[in-house]
This record gives sequence, structure tokens and C-alpha cells, in this order.
Amino acid sequence: MTQTNAAAPIAVTMGDPAGVGPEVCAAALVDAQVLAACTPVLIGDTGRMRRAIELMGVQAEVHEISSPDQAQPGPHRIEVLQVGELPADLAWGAVSPLAGHAAYRYIEEAARYAVAGAVSAIATAPINKAALHAAGHVFPGHTELLAHLTGTEEVSMMLTTPQLRVIHVTTHIGLVDAIERIDAPLVERTVRRGIEALQRAGIERPRVGVCAINPHAGENGLFGRGEEATKIQPAIDRLQAEGLDVRGPLPADTAFYLSSRDEFDLIVAMYHDQGHGPVKVLGIEEGVNVTVGLPVIRTSVDHGTAFDIAGRGTVMPASMVQALLQAADLAASAAAVS
Repeated sequence: MTQTNAAAPIAVTMGDPAGVGPEVCAAALVDAQVLAACTPVLIGDTGRMRRAIELMGVQAEVHEISSPDQAQPGPHRIEVLQVGELPADLAWGAVSPLAGHAAYRYIEEAARYAVAGAVSAIATAPINKAALHAAGHVFPGHTELLAHLTGTEEVSMMLTTPQLRVIHVTTHIGLVDAIERIDAPLVERTVRRGIEALQRAGIERPRVGVCAINPHAGENGLFGRGEEATKIQPAIDRLQAEGLDVRGPLPADTAFYLSSRDEFDLIVAMYHDQGHGPVKVLGIEEGVNVTVGLPVIRTSVDHGTAFDIAGRGTVMPASMVQALLQAADLAASAAAVS
């Protein structure tokens, strides 16, 4: 992993500039909790940020810098590393190849700084996949894009809320393809990444619940085609043989119920909606997405670009605030270990 300096700034990517990213950044970057925990530096567009500040009613000025080490943020000051330049009349709430390319460039710059150790972590505002693809950058999402930019073969998405943590074996693929892709080695690698991430965060012996694929965990072969026995159980057997606290495969409804009773520190979901649904019901406003397995620390909001409310100044910044706070905590933990 890239050497982490917890005192180094945290790069904050503005996300798709046609979405709510600029607005959540405008509010989060002057939040008292955030400023007490870290030095945030926005990678984006100064003009768009000034407009977002007006929309959100934030009392702050934008200050353009040329490198992260020049950052001196404060309650009325937002530091911006300008990347490209957006037209002043870029429409809010609409898919735009121009906005998609800008979002890509912000992530690209953040990854470059993080790999070089110039920033301690990356916190990302949301991107729009359609805009990203329209700009010629064909990636399923942030997670896969950052894996590409950092030369990482395999990563996992972990969603966290104050009540729940979920890591995904598969994410942005169709359900039929997800079931085909799942196998015991992938399940095992995913669980190990989740355990390592929690240990770095200070949980010495994480308790892990692993979801099944089929209803009732297959009900002894009644549902499905024996996927639990062939695709999941061998991984659990190997992990348990090492003394790791891993249980399953459990019916997903049971696993999440037990987690709500504080019996697990981490739930392993087999596919996108199996994990995303409970997280968003319990805490989308404060949910954070952590990419596990990258050589750099990356957190993100747990919501999309919200084109329907973009440009209105009504979006809640709580998830962006939490993403920054968690990035700061992870950077401090990584620095302590190194």
C-alpha cells in the first residue's frame, strides 16, 4: 500500500458537476467536524464551486491552489485544485459528456496524488455512469475506475452506516451474471479483504456473517442448484479452519436481522441489491462507501448524483461529511500501523 501520512490533506473529488456533488462538497468542506479531523482539498472547478456555495447558502470563499501542500482550509475558505474549466452555463441535472469527462479527470488527478503520497486519502462525490460512458470512459462505477487507475486487479465495495457494515462479493453486474461469477475463491478473498479492513480500523477480531445466494440458504437443496454448498461453504470452511469468526452461509434476511442485534461486525453480501437495500433503509443519509483492496484509501457518499434536485441547494451533505470523517479515521489508522 502507498505510504500514508495522516497529516497530508484529503483529496475530495467534486463528482459529476451537473449533479449534487458540488453542492454536498460546498457544505461538507466547511463543516466544523470535518475541519477538526482533516485538511480537505477539492479537486474540481472553481466556478462551479462558487455557484454551489451560493446555492447552499454557505459563507465561504473559493481559493485556488496549485498543489495539496498549499492547502489552508477554514470555516470560510474552500481550497480548490482546478482541473480543466467548465462552461459557466453547464446545465444542472442533465447527462453531459462534458460533465462526465470532467468527473473522470477529477478522479484521475486524485488517484495520482494519492499514489504519490501527496494526499492521505480520497473522498469522492457521486458520478453519473451514463455521463461517464458518454464521455468515452466505460467503467461500471467509481470502484472499477479507481482500480484501473491504481493498477489494482480486484477490489471490493464496503458500505457502512452507524448500524451496519456490508462488503459485496459482486457489485455492478446483472443478477444472473453475478451468480455465475461467484465462486469459493472469490468469496474467500472478499471476506479476507473485509476482515483486514476492519482490523486496520481497530476491530481486532471481526465477527463476519456470510449471506447465502438463495432464499433460506437453499433449504437443503430445495431452492437453487446447490450454490451454497459449492460456491460459499468451501470458503467458510477454509476461513474457519484458520480460527476466523466467520458464519454462514446464512439466509440474507437472517444475517441482517442478527447484525441488527449486534451479532456481526460485517455482513458479506453476494450481489449488489442484497447488500445495498438494507444499508439504504438503515442509513443512506449517513452511509459511506469504502473501496477495500486499493493501495490508497478511498471513501465516498452512499448516494447518486440526484439529478432531480441538483442545482436547487436542497441536498443534505451528511453522507459527504461522514465520508470525509471516515477517510480521516482510516488515514490515521493506516499511518499508525505504518
